[in-house]
Amino acid sequence: MLSTRPIDQPDLSACRALLKGGSRTFFAASHVLPRRVSDPATALYAFCRLADDAVDLEGGKLAALARLRDRPDRAYAGHPVSMPADRAFADVVARFAIPRALPEALLQGLEWDVCGRRYESIEDLRAYAARVAGAVGAMMSLVMGERAPDVVSRACDLGIAMQLTNVARDVGEDARAGRLYLPLMWMRNAGIDPNAWLARPEFDARLAAIIQRLLNHADELYERARAGISKLPADCRPGIHAARLLYREIGHEVARRDFDSVSQRAVVGVQRRVWLLGCAVAASPWPRSDHAPALAEAAFLVESVLVAGAASSASRRGISERLEARVVWLINLFERLERRQQLGSTGS
Repeated sequence: MLSTRPIDQPDLSACRALLKGGSRTFFAASHVLPRRVSDPATALYAFCRLADDAVDLEGGKLAALARLRDRPDRAYAGHPVSMPADRAFADVVARFAIPRALPEALLQGLEWDVCGRRYESIEDLRAYAARVAGAVGAMMSLVMGERAPDVVSRACDLGIAMQLTNVARDVGEDARAGRLYLPLMWMRNAGIDPNAWLARPEFDARLAAIIQRLLNHADELYERARAGISKLPADCRPGIHAARLLYREIGHEVARRDFDSVSQRAVVGVQRRVWLLGCAVAASPWPRSDHAPALAEAAFLVESVLVAGAASSASRRGISERLEARVVWLINLFERLERRQQLGSTGS
C-alpha cells in the first residue's frame, strides 16, 4: 500500500540546503517544477548526492560502500537511518512505489567507481551512466506520476546524456584523481595509450576529437529525451526541459573551449543559466510521437518499473477485491437480518 504521509518539512529544508551548495543545475531547474514534484525530487537528489559523497569523500571506500548499502535496506523497511535525507527518501520510495532496483542500480554504479572500473566501448560507458544517472531519471519519472515504458525510457536517456556530459567536462579533473571514463577503444584507435595518457594527462587534437564524439552521443540522447518530456504533465515540462537545456549547455561550453576539458573546466555563467531557464518556461516541448526503444543498457531499469507497477496494481486489486467481498458479506447479512425480522413480525 502506498504511503500518503507528506515529507517532514525540517527534513526537506535540510535536503534543499544540501543541494543548494553543490547541485546547481538541479537546484535551478527545481524552481520551475510544481511543488508536488520538486519536494520529493529534492529528497531523491539529496539521498543520491549523499550516497555519491559517501563514496568519494570517506576514507576506506569499500567500507563506506558497505555502510551505504545498509541505508536503502532500512529505508525500504520503513526504518531509515536518522538523517534528514534518508527519512525523506524513505517517504518518497513508499509513496511513489519506486522499485528497489533503481537505487540498487545507482549503488552498483558507485561500486564500479570504487573499483576503478574502466570502459572499453561507448556501450560499456552507457551501462555505467545508466546506473549512476539513468536510474535517477527513472525515479524522477515516477515522482511525476509517469510509469509508461516510453516515458521512462526517455527519462533514462536524459540521465545518461547528462552523465556523458559530465564525463566530457571532467576529463582532466578525473585524470588527476586517477580516474578514466573515456572509452578505451576510442583512445587506442586515436593512437593514445590509455595508461600512458593517464600517467601524464595532456590535451591535444586527438583527445579533442574523442571528447567531441562523446558530446555528439550525448546530443543524440538529449534529442531523444524531448519526446519523453513532451509526455510529462504540462506543469512538469518546463522544469525537466530546463534541466535538459542547462546540462546540454555544459557540453556547448566545452565545445566553445575547443573541447579542452583537461587544462580547464567548463562552467555555464549565471546569466546564461537564467536565460536558459526562461527559454524552458517559454517553449517546453509539446506532445510528440515516440517509437524509439529503450537503450539496451537501460532496459533493465524500464523493466523494473513495469514489474513494480504490475505488483502495485495487483496489490490495489487485491485490496479492492477484499473490500468488495466485505461489502457483499455485509449486504447479505443485512438481508438475512431483515428476512428474520419480517418472519418474526409475521409470526406475531
